[in-house]
Amino acid sequence: MSGLIGRKIGMTSLFDEKGKNIPCTVLEVGPCVVTQVRTKAVDGYDALQLGFDDKADKNVTNAAKGHFKKSNTTPKKKLAEFRNFEEELKLGDIITVDHFKEGEFVDVSGTSKGKGFQGVVKRHGFAGVGQATHGQHNRLRAPGSIGAASYPARVFKGMRMAGQMGNKRVKETNLQVMKVFPEKNLLVVKGAIPGAKNSFVIVEK
Repeated sequence: MSGLIGRKIGMTSLFDEKGKNIPCTVLEVGPCVVTQVRTKAVDGYDALQLGFDDKADKNVTNAAKGHFKKSNTTPKKKLAEFRNFEEELKLGDIITVDHFKEGEFVDVSGTSKGKGFQGVVKRHGFAGVGQATHGQHNRLRAPGSIGAASYPARVFKGMRMAGQMGNKRVKETNLQVMKVFPEKNLLVVKGAIPGAKNSFVIVEK
């Protein structure tokens, strides 16, 4: 779907017409530059590659500099492809936060915060087993049995166990656009989205 690249600024809250306090996330969305136009004849599909956030020339390879030079723009930190834009766009065109309207619904993708190696209580919400007394020792946050011995004599795939938590691509769907501030390139969406402050996000219609 069509969309833009942005950055997570932080969270705030708004009051609706009934006086209810609604938690919201503030995003800096765009302006994004069209850095490449994919066509069915050349690439096998139709799409637009957009670039967001300027990058220092010293950190860019010569090949990348040539790529951005074609669209007559400065090197960008984040690139992403989008399809199904309603308007006809060409190389070098700039798309702003005006692409979104108040009241419509969007999907926001980001990389969740990495939590490192975590146990089952934090990672999967286990309650822990056993009691704190009756002679048991350090088993309060243990997962308990992970499978029988003689049958099936193995641990099933997908068993919820301790392991790496977070640092994954997550998409939050159907978030309502509460406010659009075109002069500051800000988009306020209802609810929370994955990622730390200043992390890149993809906002799709």
